[in-house]
Amino acid sequence: MLLICVASCARNSEISPHPAGDALRLNQIQVIGTHNSYRTSISPAALAWLSMKDPKSALALDYTHPDLVGQLNHGVRQIEIDIYADSRGGAYANPRGAQWERQAGIAPHPDDIHPKGMSGTDFKVMHIIDLDQRANCEPLRACLAELHDWSLAHPNHLPIFVDIETKQAAPSLKIPFSKPERFTPETYDRLDNEIRDVISIKNLIVPDQVRGSFFTLNEAIHHNEWPSVENARGKFVFLLDRPADTARYTVGHPSLRGRVMFTNSTPGAPEAAFTELNDDDARAHAETEKKIADLVRDGYLVRTRADANTVEARADDVSRRDTALRSGAQLVTTDYPASEPAKWNGYHVALPDNVIARCNPVNRKTGCEPSELTEGPQDGSK
Repeated sequence: MLLICVASCARNSEISPHPAGDALRLNQIQVIGTHNSYRTSISPAALAWLSMKDPKSALALDYTHPDLVGQLNHGVRQIEIDIYADSRGGAYANPRGAQWERQAGIAPHPDDIHPKGMSGTDFKVMHIIDLDQRANCEPLRACLAELHDWSLAHPNHLPIFVDIETKQAAPSLKIPFSKPERFTPETYDRLDNEIRDVISIKNLIVPDQVRGSFFTLNEAIHHNEWPSVENARGKFVFLLDRPADTARYTVGHPSLRGRVMFTNSTPGAPEAAFTELNDDDARAHAETEKKIADLVRDGYLVRTRADANTVEARADDVSRRDTALRSGAQLVTTDYPASEPAKWNGYHVALPDNVIARCNPVNRKTGCEPSELTEGPQDGSK
C-alpha cells in the first residue's frame, strides 16, 4: 500500500490542493449528461431486422447523438461511452448482423461492415455487439482525443464527467451473438494508462486527490473532500459504470489507490464516492427521489437517468425527468438534451433557464450564486 501511495502521490503532485471550507464543491452542482453519447443511429437494415425479431427492443434504439464536440458545445457536461476489450484485435470486425439480415432477405447497410475500423487491438466503442456497432468516434482513444482537444480550446469549462461502461456480455435476446472479451485487472490497467496517455494527469480529478490523507475514499467524501468547482475547471472526472467489476478494478488498488476512475460502488464501501440510482417504475418516483437526496446529503456523487428506452420521450412523460432534477443527483442523463429534442413531441431535458450547471437543489452551498457556474471567456489558452 505504501508503494502504491508513493506512486500515486507523485503522479498527482500537480493537482490543486483541497479548497477552503466555504468553496463551492464538485458535488454541490447539477449538470445534464447524455446516455450512450457516442451512439449514432442504428442502420435501417439492422433496425428492420430487429423489428422483426424483437419490436420492443427496436423501439428502444430509436435515438441518436451528434459528435461529442457538438454535445459539449451545447452544454452537455457528462458523457457516456461504452467500450469492448479487443486484446487480440479484429474480434468485432465482421459483425454477425449482416449475415442475419441477408438470411431475412434484408440487404445489409455498408456501414454495418467495417473491418478496417475494427481491426486493431484498441478498445472498441459500440452499443450492441454484432448489431448496433456504429459510433460517432472510434476507437476509444479517438473519443478521448476529441474530449482533450475540446478542453484545450475551452480551458475555463466546468468539469466534464466521463462515464465508461465496459461491455462484457451479449444481449439477452435468444440470438447467437458473438461473445465479448472479459475485462481483467490487467485490462483495466491498460484502460487507465490509455486515459492518462491522452488526457494528462493534471487535467484529471482522480480518487487519490479526493481521498487526501484519509484512509478510505468513502471516509473522505463524508468529510466533504471533493475539490472545488474552481479547481475542477478544465478537468475530467472518469466514472466506471460497472459495479460488478469493482472487485477486479480494485485488485492491488485498495480504495482506488492509483486508479483513474471512480467506481459505481455500494454506498459505505471503502472505495465508494460515486453511485448510480435509476428508477424505471413511475410508482416509485417519490421513494427514489428520497434515496438519491439522502445519498447526495451524505457526500456521494450520484448519476440517475431522466428517461430510458424512448419510453418517456414517446409519451412526453416528464415525471421521471422532474424527479431526477429535484433529487439532487449531480448527473442527470438523457437521450434527449435540449439541443436534441424528441422527434415525436419535442420532449427534452434541461436545467432551468437552459444553464450548463446549477447550484444543487439538495446540498447547495449557502449563498451559492449562478455566477459561480458560468464558464466565461474561452480563449484557448491554458
